[in-house]
Amino acid sequence: MKRRSSKSLPAVTDSPSFPIVGLGASAGGLEALESFIKGVPADSGMAYVVVQHLDPTHKAMLAELLQRCSAIPVVQIKDRMKAAPNRVFVIPPDCDLSIDHGMLRLQSPAAARGLRLPIDFFFRSLAHDLNTRAIGVILSGMGADGQLGVRAIKENAGAVFVQSPETAKFDSMPRNAIETGVADAVAPAEELPGRIAAYLQPLSKRVPDELDMEEKDRGSLDKIIVLLRGHSGHDFANYKKNTLYRRIERRMLLHKLARIEEYHGYLRKNPAEAELLFKELLIGVTNFFRDPAEWELLRRKVIPGLLTSNLNFETVRAWVPGCSTGEEAYGLAMVFKEAVEQARPPRNTAIQIFATDLDQEAIDKARAGIYPVGIAADVSEARLRRFFVEDERGYRVSKEIRDAVIFARQNIIMDPPFTRMDIVSCRNLFIYLESELQKKLIALFHYSLNPGGILFQGSSETVGEAKEWFTAISSKSRIYRRVKTSRQPENFEFPVSNFRRQRDASASVPPKAEPNLQTAADHLLLQDYAPPAVLVTSQGNILYISGKTGKYLEPAAGKANLNLFAMARKGLSEALSEAFPRAVRQKSTVTLKSVQVASHVSRRVRESSGDSLFVDVAIHPLTEPEAMRGLVMVVFSDLAVPAKLPSAKTGASHGAASVRAELKAAILELQRVRNELHEARTEMQVSQEELKSTNEELQSINEELQSANEELTTSKEEMQSMNEELQTVNGELQAKVTELSRASGDMNNLLNSTDIATLFLDIKLNIRRFTTETARIIKLIPGDVGRPISDLASALDYPSLISDVKEVLASLVFKESQISTRDGRWFAIRIMPYRTEDNRIDGVVITFSDITTAKNLETDLKGALHTLEERFTTQSTELDHAKALELVLQKTQSILEKRVAELKKPIA
Repeated sequence: MKRRSSKSLPAVTDSPSFPIVGLGASAGGLEALESFIKGVPADSGMAYVVVQHLDPTHKAMLAELLQRCSAIPVVQIKDRMKAAPNRVFVIPPDCDLSIDHGMLRLQSPAAARGLRLPIDFFFRSLAHDLNTRAIGVILSGMGADGQLGVRAIKENAGAVFVQSPETAKFDSMPRNAIETGVADAVAPAEELPGRIAAYLQPLSKRVPDELDMEEKDRGSLDKIIVLLRGHSGHDFANYKKNTLYRRIERRMLLHKLARIEEYHGYLRKNPAEAELLFKELLIGVTNFFRDPAEWELLRRKVIPGLLTSNLNFETVRAWVPGCSTGEEAYGLAMVFKEAVEQARPPRNTAIQIFATDLDQEAIDKARAGIYPVGIAADVSEARLRRFFVEDERGYRVSKEIRDAVIFARQNIIMDPPFTRMDIVSCRNLFIYLESELQKKLIALFHYSLNPGGILFQGSSETVGEAKEWFTAISSKSRIYRRVKTSRQPENFEFPVSNFRRQRDASASVPPKAEPNLQTAADHLLLQDYAPPAVLVTSQGNILYISGKTGKYLEPAAGKANLNLFAMARKGLSEALSEAFPRAVRQKSTVTLKSVQVASHVSRRVRESSGDSLFVDVAIHPLTEPEAMRGLVMVVFSDLAVPAKLPSAKTGASHGAASVRAELKAAILELQRVRNELHEARTEMQVSQEELKSTNEELQSINEELQSANEELTTSKEEMQSMNEELQTVNGELQAKVTELSRASGDMNNLLNSTDIATLFLDIKLNIRRFTTETARIIKLIPGDVGRPISDLASALDYPSLISDVKEVLASLVFKESQISTRDGRWFAIRIMPYRTEDNRIDGVVITFSDITTAKNLETDLKGALHTLEERFTTQSTELDHAKALELVLQKTQSILEKRVAELKKPIA
């Protein structure tokens, strides 16, 4: 992540003293965010940062929508904005967000659209900046974004809260976060603010960094360690007490226990809590290629130098203790492959990595070799293409990398180490251990490494006082080379406590009581009278031996191998190889009669004694009891020894004839076997050719399917990303539609509550909208919307209506007219341009005000005036009378005009 020059930044040296809550949401997240924000009090003392998948081309409305339900201000983030408590900060579209010393930093996304993981990006930054004051919240969404981020928060002693999947509109993100095993609480979105407040309440009463263990109840802590040792068999006494206490305190906060003595009592009464605490202490969060510069040094310089120093390398042996979920071990295999290609040694060199950890669940995940899509933030695109295969669950390590690593469960403190290693990579394990134990492990690694071997440690770890045993590759790196010496460190202690404990346990076992008569008789019968037998798996691996089987089985030369076919003597081995698979396949007993077995005595002794060993073999596939289902019992029964042949003196002639007959029969049998063998070879060659052809076709089909699968996977990811963005936009638009519906309802009620008929026409003079009063003037029904106004019948005597509307559109000057209808009504018609919010003309608005009453009054007044004029004209001819009448008429007309004007004024 690029940072700006320090000269342009304000003087910020410390991280915020208040907690910052990161809210990650995706599809369906608006509803969850609103539920969460409603539960946030105005004085929580925390800052809230919302990171959501947003369409980069869509106008941001999230801050505006959240402000409606928030008791605290909601603002959209600007670059280098300082985080402040009691505020909600919303990420803008098309940006990645990070935080550095409480300052929010925006930058252009590095990943292509559809592959961006903004929640992981911000959460990891938040974890490194705030440590224990970092809180991650995962809400509704699709995909696995946030999965790596919550693990980083947990690694730095922060807290993780997740919306319960059953309450989420889309549950993929909550479920993936829960699967990491680091969630402190899972609850509906509206309950999470209260859970966070309850979790943070005791923080103000404790020192967040170094804990003074003298002020704590060390005795209770030691008792908890003893309980864990009894529950799991693993001793945490040499772990750093501060780390142990912080992890224990997290469990105390979740159970709302104030004192460690109370938690010790709770732990004794609830064995399931001991398992949860054990898993809490084993949380090992890692990622691919942490500290990239160190890995680059390993690839570019260290491994090529190791290969150059010994050109006879065939296999480089490496040990990765504390491997967690396997990222470090697989990363070492990838870097080694790249380094070998760079160095090009004279002979092919492979790597064999032994990766061990105390956590069996982590080992199981490492063996699966499947990681979320978020690893794209740590693994380059070239390495993703070469060393990974896209899977529906993310990325799966390729076969060449998986085959290079062997995973096993191991307690590095108590179990013996691997030896004759060329590389030991132990990163970020020492930070949890006491210094005395660190010294012992450094001595152990010195013992495990070959001279010139490599020790690779984390950025916060060193070899300490053992610098005479290791030399740094470079002054700034944490990569060391073992110094060739014949003297071991003084504090070296080979970890044999497991063996010692087993020996002590066996020594302390009380002597067995004398068996009773029935037990002794049963034992004698089984030992001397029951037939010898072996219990084996369906693959022939021996699980149990009953009786003396030395006449039939013997250990094979070389590495110890307890396999029935490897241990069977000559003669018996061939018969078992044919009959055993048939019995397993048919799930029925197969019996072999009179099988001749090569004796364990020498041939000379066998011939001189005249002994021959013949045996019946019964192969029983077991179905009962349930515990032995799938196993096979093989029982050996000796046959009686045949009578000795007649002596040479009494039966020489008979013996010679018998020998000749047997020899002839043997020759015929041998010929028959040869013919059968020739036919079998011919059939095998034909079958082999057919299988090769079929295999080639299948390989071709498989390549095509893999190519199609890769294209479909890419399309699926793009569609999923687009779907998330559309879901987010849809949520925002739905909120806007609700607002517009409410505003439209208000406007309709306002227009219909007046007596003024209103008609809206678009730019093409088509009907856009009208009020109910308008239908009394122009024959309109709801289905007429969109029809031209000229097509509709009207009661108005207004033939120039269309031309007046066009004139208003052309001049943009409103026009007023008084128009009568055919039924005697009068309307004051006002035609005005329709202006949009962006000041664009998009039609006209026509209002019809009923002035029938005013028009009738005006007509009546004019009639009265006319009558007065006629009366005064006919009855008086004198000038004075005429003048007087004229004055009266003028005065009356003035009064009438004022009255008419007053009547018209409110109507207009």
